[in-house]
Amino acid sequence: MRLAGRIGWALVASVALSCASPVRAAKLTDTEQTRIDEPRPPGLASDEQMLAEGAVIGKVVLDIRQIFDESDRRENNGLYRLANDLHIRTKNFTIDAQLLFKVGDRYDPKKLAETERNLRALRFIYDARVVPEKYENGKVEVRVITKDVWTLSPGISFGRSGGTNNTRFELEDSNLFGWGKKIQIGHGSNVDRTSDSIDYEDPNLFGSRWTLGASYANSNDGSNRGIAVGRPFYSLDAPWSTTFKALQFKRTVSRYSQGEIADQFQRDETYYEASGGISSGLIEGWTKRWTGGVRYDRNVFAPVDTPTPAAMLPPDRTTAYPYLGISLIQDDFRKAGDQNQIGRTEDLTFGTQMGLELGFSNSAFGATRNAAIVNANAQKGFQLSNSTQLFLTSTFNTRIESGRARNLILDSTASYYWRWRADRVFYVFLGGTATTALDPETQLLIGGDSGLRGYPLRYEAGTSRALLTVEQRFYTQWYPFRLARFGAAIFADVGRTWGSDSVGNSNAGLLSDIGFGLRFGNTRSGLGNVLHIDFAYPLNNDPGIKKFQVLVGTKQSF
Repeated sequence: MRLAGRIGWALVASVALSCASPVRAAKLTDTEQTRIDEPRPPGLASDEQMLAEGAVIGKVVLDIRQIFDESDRRENNGLYRLANDLHIRTKNFTIDAQLLFKVGDRYDPKKLAETERNLRALRFIYDARVVPEKYENGKVEVRVITKDVWTLSPGISFGRSGGTNNTRFELEDSNLFGWGKKIQIGHGSNVDRTSDSIDYEDPNLFGSRWTLGASYANSNDGSNRGIAVGRPFYSLDAPWSTTFKALQFKRTVSRYSQGEIADQFQRDETYYEASGGISSGLIEGWTKRWTGGVRYDRNVFAPVDTPTPAAMLPPDRTTAYPYLGISLIQDDFRKAGDQNQIGRTEDLTFGTQMGLELGFSNSAFGATRNAAIVNANAQKGFQLSNSTQLFLTSTFNTRIESGRARNLILDSTASYYWRWRADRVFYVFLGGTATTALDPETQLLIGGDSGLRGYPLRYEAGTSRALLTVEQRFYTQWYPFRLARFGAAIFADVGRTWGSDSVGNSNAGLLSDIGFGLRFGNTRSGLGNVLHIDFAYPLNNDPGIKKFQVLVGTKQSF
């Protein structure tokens, strides 16, 4: 769980001023939509008819909407108008750079749907709709509708989990000057380190399909700097991709036993990658991609002057290898709402997705050992009934050295949703991880920061892990000050680890907790998170565990 309760200054001001103004929190009607809801114009030809007649796109209209809708009397007041006036609206060229079609292209409803998904994935867009509006003389007029959020967020962050606090002070804009660029400057402190950092992201470099990311952090235990530039597979039909990455970091690694630091050492890592891929695009509902490249990963370990230095350091390790990969993606995405978010349109992946990479690390490339590298992943969603869904994921990573698996990690999850009422979702999560011969610097942990909300962070360590969460989610129409949607949950968590890791056996057996929480879905800010306030009660009588835990933080989901 990431712990960061961040609220931009504009939203803080909105809450404070709204409390003193005549604007009252409105209870929404069953039919009101904060999300963009643009029905297909009545009488418009069907997609099937336009495809059969070979329709082309004759015009593209961009409709970029402000944060607050001044045509709605509840949002037409001085405070909300001021927020709109201060906000720099997203530029037309920023949205245009994301479109997967242009004037003169054959009309393809799948391109419109994928463009919608891509736009909604941007942090500075609250929602998006791409709809055909007119069809005359074989030409289709397409309207691209987006809704902005507030993206300038100077503020103070605070979070708490597992009895540990996180604080952060930062200035962030995820839509700089309306250009879609992100810049973030921050100072933060958590259980591991205190850092000053700066990050920059550009999803469309010079208006192209190329992307750029750069980061730098200076911490009390080292530094972190990285850069990545590339042209990703930006759509299911994208014919090629390429990526160049470089990362260097130095930091103190802490290994844990029952929530306490067992030992520490310094890790200095240097990573480089150059890769690319080709694809024949979307064919009969499937996209196949071939990828390949080279990777170099050097890890050097050194002692540190702390109260808990490691008695034995992990051995230095360098892997350097070429690799080849293949991936399959099924085009089956569906829209939903009030499932993992509150008041937002969500894009759920039901199609099968699979990937496999094979590489060979060899001393001829600068590696310290010869090894076969295997990375694989798979996921699939199932619509079990009109009201139930199941999503499965699995990842597998290992090195084969001298015929033996090293650092083998198999991780699988199952997420079940039952919407037994329009505003109620019963949620079950089951996750398991199995490992073999983990690298000594790597720990498999479970605790307050990884699903067991009633326990200290990093409480149990081992060689395998399981977690079961059962949660009843409540979605409401309460929309205080038209800033955040409100929800709630009651939950129970059960989990444990098995086996002995590199610093001994910290297995405390099966752990369980129960609790309840409040959820606030951000609808006006580019932070785009769900604020969690959880109250958890551990059911084990282990000594040293508090009988009541309060967790505050933001997550990407409910």
